[in-house]
Amino acid sequence: MVDYKNVQPAAEFDWDAFEKGISESGESREEQAKVYDSTLGKVNENDVVDGKVVSIGKREVVVSIGYKSDGIVPVSEFRYNPDLKVGDTVEVYIENQEDKRGQLVLSHRKARLSKAWDRINAALDNKEVIKGFIKCRTKGGMIVDVFGIEAFLPGSQIDVKPIRDYDVFVGKTMEFQVVKINQEYKNVVVSHKALIEAELEQQKQEIISKLEKGQVLEGTVKNITSYGVFIDLGGVDGLIHITDLSWGRVSDPKEVVQLDQHLQVVILDFDEEKKRIALGLKQLTPHPWDALDPNLKVGDTVHGRVVVMADYGAFVEVAPGVEGLIHVSEMSWSQHLRSAQEFLKKGDEVDAVILTLDRQERKMSLGIKQLKEDPWKNIEEKYPVGSKHTGKVRNFTNFGVFVELEEGVDGLIHISDLSWTKKVKHPSEFTQLGVPIEVVVLEIDTDNRRLSLGHKQLEENPWDVFETVFTEGSVHEGTITEMLDRGAVVQLQYGVEGFATPKHLQKEDGSKAQAGEKLPFKVIEFNKDSKRIILSHSRTFEDPQRAEARTERKPRAAKKADETPKIQNQAAANSLSDNDALAALKAELEKGE
Repeated sequence: MVDYKNVQPAAEFDWDAFEKGISESGESREEQAKVYDSTLGKVNENDVVDGKVVSIGKREVVVSIGYKSDGIVPVSEFRYNPDLKVGDTVEVYIENQEDKRGQLVLSHRKARLSKAWDRINAALDNKEVIKGFIKCRTKGGMIVDVFGIEAFLPGSQIDVKPIRDYDVFVGKTMEFQVVKINQEYKNVVVSHKALIEAELEQQKQEIISKLEKGQVLEGTVKNITSYGVFIDLGGVDGLIHITDLSWGRVSDPKEVVQLDQHLQVVILDFDEEKKRIALGLKQLTPHPWDALDPNLKVGDTVHGRVVVMADYGAFVEVAPGVEGLIHVSEMSWSQHLRSAQEFLKKGDEVDAVILTLDRQERKMSLGIKQLKEDPWKNIEEKYPVGSKHTGKVRNFTNFGVFVELEEGVDGLIHISDLSWTKKVKHPSEFTQLGVPIEVVVLEIDTDNRRLSLGHKQLEENPWDVFETVFTEGSVHEGTITEMLDRGAVVQLQYGVEGFATPKHLQKEDGSKAQAGEKLPFKVIEFNKDSKRIILSHSRTFEDPQRAEARTERKPRAAKKADETPKIQNQAAANSLSDNDALAALKAELEKGE
């Protein structure tokens, strides 16, 4: 502790000079201040100068620029440079020579900004590697502080590998390369990937130059796509196509591999110019066909799972990597054209019979209908000629109806065997698809698997009866149901149809009969074999008139025969011979002669 009682003023101190501001050397205070100022550096506000880092605190960095006091810079302005240390030279912007506290105010960020665009443009031109601080995430990438300017780092330019977590990069200082500058909008785009690619390019050239087909390498799963898997071979990427992942079918590569998985692969092919490498995984294991049971043969039954469906059939995996095709024709004994999806679906477990087996070509055809008995095996016993059955209408053609008696057994009813009486132009007029129909087996063709069926044969032939009803010359009432160019279709009783030509449709008043009219018709022809009845309306009134005329002419002809014993006109004799009503008269005249 200082004892102020014993302190004595210097005996030789000149208090008068001190009060007047004169130093011991005789200089005034103003002169001394000028000398002091001359020893300090000249600084102006808004200037950018170099300074030396004096100390680094948690919040501030002290920088000396050779001025009478040191300046303070927030440590946050040096985030881009985590390696900053005492003694480093940094650029600072003089904001204020002396604040309220008498402190020199400096800014490193503003110093960087004032020269940033020149430096960024130079970095783009010279492809210079620069450092930047990743401030935060943004849509599509990251915001990077470069020389105090906010630059955009696209997500695709962070690394050569796809980035799954962007947040791990926030707050990091990394090296970048300026790849694009928009001078108008002051936008800067940087890339970290470009630096890695340049480095990897040399590695790729070296690695590819040493590659050989068949070489086995170890790699890491870098990316998984729908068409295959990209493998990092230590600086160069290769692709395992989805078909080369497994001997079996693979619908999604993720079923076989996982991201970052280490595995061994074999080089299948590579293009040194395009730097493409084709890899294989399944080739490291024996082909499943080589391990297939050697005792397996045609006719054996195998069990498998449907792995692929197509309209023409189903592929069944009977062992890992070993598939056989069940063609749609081998799924059912039915011969109707159908889609394979009607029988099976992907994932179904099925038993099948081996139909063909080619180990050399690695092909196998299978069948499932063979697990059931062939319905044509005892066809003549199940469906003898003359037997009656009920089937289902499956299909129409212009010439008949296909009827399914059971799965795999179809028969044809010819259009002429549908009805005894009705003239069917198309089977759809007689029946409908999918409905049951009764049939009689008419004929069996075992070799060609064909059955001839009949429907009308279920009833007796009504034409045997019609023959006694619709005799030639008989008259019946009928309705015109259809008008055609060559005549009209006439509906008679008992469901029988007849036909009248145009000249036989002439009415007594001279008009022509029309569709829908109900008129008397005379049968002028009946043919049981062809089931044809020819009718005439005109003859119903013409024939009585002719008969009446013949009756009137008969007395006159008799009188003339008495007066003239000889018939002078041979043509008249011929005319009489054509007339059935005058046949007797002709015979009498010839006898008299």
